[in-house]
Amino acid sequence: MPHFRCNLESASSSLRPVWNHTVGSGHAALALRADWREQMTQTRKDLGVRYVRFHGILGDEMATFIIENGKEIHSWSNIDQIFDFLLKIGMRPFVELSFMPTALASGNTTVFHYKANVTPPNNWQKWDLLIKKLMQHWVDRYGLIEVRKWFFEVWNEPNLNAFWTGTQADYFKLYKHTVDAIKSVDGQLQVGGPATANDQWIDDFVAHGKQHDLAIDFISTHHYPTDAFGKPGDDTETELSLATPGILRERTESTCRSAGDIPVYYTEWSSSSNPFFHFHDEPYAAAFLLKNMLDVADLVHAYSWWTFSDIFEENYFSSTPFHGGFGLQTVYGTPKPTYRAMQILNRLGDKLLPVDGSHHTVTAWVTRKQDDTVTVLLVNRAFPKHDIRTEVVTVSLDCLRKPLEITVERIDNTHCNARQTWKEMGSPEFPSAQQLDILQAASRLLREPLTADPYEQGIEFTLSLPPQAIAAVRLKYPKFDT
Repeated sequence: MPHFRCNLESASSSLRPVWNHTVGSGHAALALRADWREQMTQTRKDLGVRYVRFHGILGDEMATFIIENGKEIHSWSNIDQIFDFLLKIGMRPFVELSFMPTALASGNTTVFHYKANVTPPNNWQKWDLLIKKLMQHWVDRYGLIEVRKWFFEVWNEPNLNAFWTGTQADYFKLYKHTVDAIKSVDGQLQVGGPATANDQWIDDFVAHGKQHDLAIDFISTHHYPTDAFGKPGDDTETELSLATPGILRERTESTCRSAGDIPVYYTEWSSSSNPFFHFHDEPYAAAFLLKNMLDVADLVHAYSWWTFSDIFEENYFSSTPFHGGFGLQTVYGTPKPTYRAMQILNRLGDKLLPVDGSHHTVTAWVTRKQDDTVTVLLVNRAFPKHDIRTEVVTVSLDCLRKPLEITVERIDNTHCNARQTWKEMGSPEFPSAQQLDILQAASRLLREPLTADPYEQGIEFTLSLPPQAIAAVRLKYPKFDT
């Protein structure tokens, strides 16, 4: 039986909230939709996310650079609508500079149903001008102090043929042209890369930057436990079963070693790379998210979940409420278990206390807030087909003060699991307003009282934790000495 112990009076370390720095979306044009904006506003309110990253800010949908009747036209109106909205709700863009405008493209290769061009520019001087004019426009519109708080990431996953038809050398050339153009507007604007899949190219990118005296303000990269370019029909469950526990922590450690003293931002990750995988809608993904967010919090500056919503259309736009999409919410805005896991993380304190005890599937963390709320966070998770079972977990908290209140919130098959409720409805493809209200209610975090037993040094409680489950126990104490 797992047993964990923590002295609440012990020295704490800082806990960096890597979960709410940035969240992913699909492609830029989606941010012009009213429902996308409604969901993003709620996400900002509930999860505290500060930045959003998406593909295609330079694509033809946004009309940033077109040629009409032989005239070259730069247009920022669509981008302005999106960025004005983000700043209005207290968010900022994590700007992925992609993909190639057709008018600047050297080839016809595209990706996704919205036909994003993935070829290098046909004219480097015109690429430089596009980036310079765009940066200057943002500085003029939003002010230099504001734009210095943004992040500019050069391209998306250039190590995959699907996203870049050029070579690594071609990408390094793209980076040089882009960073030079950005820094010509202001040297303190933050630029980074290589935005690769599967933690790749980090050593080469850092070495190239040093060799050519190129500014690298941050390292960005992506990973998934499957780490393939996922597609419908993949046997993702079997792929996940081959993963080893702690694999993403190990990869992150390797990336950080390669980055040296350059800050690392993971700008895309999820529980699998398959855009139609039912586990994304289930408690499994919530437990996976929470465990890995906390596993890397001491290493990186951001760990951006892909994505905040199923308003998403790389293969096609699916309107089925629970189709296994990447999103924290369905297309109708129903929070999935992953959304509630992020909500629990966003409520944690910023002080992390040491915990004694270990178990092969159950992990415990204890955090404290300045307002003297202690959270004991428990997760029971494993990859598919790995050994996992319901565990009765005991937690002992050494503290002479008595808590004023003890409550627990759970995420498991019977808590915060709107997908199960949807299935019991008969899996309606187009749920009615009444059904959506029922699903919303089924998704909610419920705070329930929890009983603890006293012992000489403090209190102890026991609870049952099913497979792929989360329990967040909150204890309200009289004021601690800080």
